[in-house]
Amino acid sequence: MAHLLDQKEHLLKMMNDLENGKVPTSSSAKIYEQSYTEQDGTKLLMVHDQEGKWLLAVGEGVIFNDLEGTTLTNDKKVCPLSHENRLVLNHYFDYTVPRAFGTKTATMGLGDRLGLASPGHIETVRNRAVKPILAQQSIRELTLLNRTMKDMLDAASFAVFQEGYKDGFGADGDHIKEEKDIEYALSLGVSMLTLDCSDHIPKQIESLSPQELVEQFNQLDEETKAYFKNEYVNKTFSVNGLSIQFDETNVMKNVLQYAKSLNFMAHVFDTYISESPRPIDFEISIDETETITSPQAHFFVANELQRRGVSVTSLAPRFCGEFQKGIDYIGDIDQFEHELREHALIAEFFGYKLSIHSGSDKFKVFPIIAKYTKGVLHIKTAGTNWLEAVRVIANTNPSLYRRMHTYALQHFEEALAYYHVTPDLDSVIPLDQVEDEKLADYMNDDAARQLFHVTYGILLTAKDENGEFLFKDEFFATLNQQEDVYREALVKHIGKHVDLLGL
Repeated sequence: MAHLLDQKEHLLKMMNDLENGKVPTSSSAKIYEQSYTEQDGTKLLMVHDQEGKWLLAVGEGVIFNDLEGTTLTNDKKVCPLSHENRLVLNHYFDYTVPRAFGTKTATMGLGDRLGLASPGHIETVRNRAVKPILAQQSIRELTLLNRTMKDMLDAASFAVFQEGYKDGFGADGDHIKEEKDIEYALSLGVSMLTLDCSDHIPKQIESLSPQELVEQFNQLDEETKAYFKNEYVNKTFSVNGLSIQFDETNVMKNVLQYAKSLNFMAHVFDTYISESPRPIDFEISIDETETITSPQAHFFVANELQRRGVSVTSLAPRFCGEFQKGIDYIGDIDQFEHELREHALIAEFFGYKLSIHSGSDKFKVFPIIAKYTKGVLHIKTAGTNWLEAVRVIANTNPSLYRRMHTYALQHFEEALAYYHVTPDLDSVIPLDQVEDEKLADYMNDDAARQLFHVTYGILLTAKDENGEFLFKDEFFATLNQQEDVYREALVKHIGKHVDLLGL
């Protein structure tokens, strides 16, 4: 923080204005006017100079004393946006704490892989009929970026304070599979838990022959077989006017497909969610599988959860067609509408929200989703925010973009270990044929979008032989310089999502 002492005179001038209840102006720092607040004898304001963002604290009392930072005078302190200071803000300002929203409010997961997107997200959803889940990253994403769940939560809370946003936001422990990660996420204060059940859902049930299906089902214990046969075989269920029928074959398939995962869901709910001292939005994810979730299978899972006393806020099926990362829906639109309608009726019947994963850029089907969910849903986006950052880089730092593009092509195959995408990279116009002014057009090309979408971790952690980052430092420096440009890009792009979803 040595540079702060070099700017002591300028800082003191700003803080003197703050002391007098006036939001200061500055030619060398950006002032976030909406962050200005006064409580318990302390005035606070967030600013951004060439070294980064800081919290200016002026006054006395518990908040001033609890904040860590460089003391300029007895009542003036410059505080870093550290984890410890985020916890101080959480303690004194409730609106900086993630909260659950329940089953009646539309929510949108806005995965901020960079820790820079939340201000744009807040501006996008402010005064709209949707609440932002600002902190949303899976263990996989965090690992690929060498970030932590604390980093994710810190960035979201500081963004909320910066924007003076007091309408509520959420934090999602996204696609968690392991109990140790569930415990850790809840201990940090996430308000939503997305339970990824894919490790408990077999992959080959649909391909079993009739004989193999019977053989595997008969390996189950007698009590389990008797229960499911008695409850489902040759039974018809009426769900909001929808008739769902089961015969012996599809009962066996559903049991073999989902019985193990249902035990896992119930265990997690009983152990962690129902015992939580605060509300938690509990989402069930059965979408990260090879098996499309038929409306019948959706009903089966939901009905069994209800029988076991498991209350869920939202459930994510695996829809027909393909929800590949970063591009529009691939598949039969008519079939999707037919099945989406039934999925929505089932979710409504059981009293939870339908959840759409990999929801970024699925513009073709957003009006259909809006129609049948009636504006009450959860939708996850993530990588599209990173792609908008890449678009900003292409427009403002073409040299960096070219180096990243080349490296992404060289390392694309490595990224396929983590993501299912099928871009035709041969269709991407060679880099040497594109002028600097046209580089951003790559972000309008499906194959190029997916190239960048899946290589984000590789690009932002790549180092040279001296251990220096190849792109990360310059990437973040550029985005920080172009903060308003990135913000405007997100408002436009995510705003299109919100508009088409009717929120």
